[in-house]
Amino acid sequence: MSSTVHASAERPPLLRSVLAAQSALTAAFVVVLTLWFGRMAAAGVGPEEMRSGAYDPKDLVPFGLSGANPLTWLYGAVSLLYLAGLVAGPLLAVHGVVLLARDRSAMSRRTWRVLLALTVGAVVVAASRFTPVGADLHGWWLD
Repeated sequence: MSSTVHASAERPPLLRSVLAAQSALTAAFVVVLTLWFGRMAAAGVGPEEMRSGAYDPKDLVPFGLSGANPLTWLYGAVSLLYLAGLVAGPLLAVHGVVLLARDRSAMSRRTWRVLLALTVGAVVVAASRFTPVGADLHGWWLD
């Protein structure tokens, strides 16, 4: 029995993990961004007022924050993924670019396109965090 793995016949290492992580981190950012714009539109205020503390994101959790409320756990999960995206998002984007360039022949066309879309999304999310809107969003969410 041989323990040698033939990498050319299999998927690139960590491909599924990279796809899942990029999906989760990008989705968390989109959820926070949607909540921010939705709360801003519903209240009829601008970004400056959103950062003032009067429109706390924790107020969006129905039935309040408590350990027995499942929506509190969902809020916590989204918060952790949003914060993890600060560091892990750019790293996953770089790893996605490497996989796109190096292992194109080892992936199906569909998988390559999904990885390309998620990597572009991760780059856009990482870049948008350094814009004034991204700074306002970050300040509001971490209030």
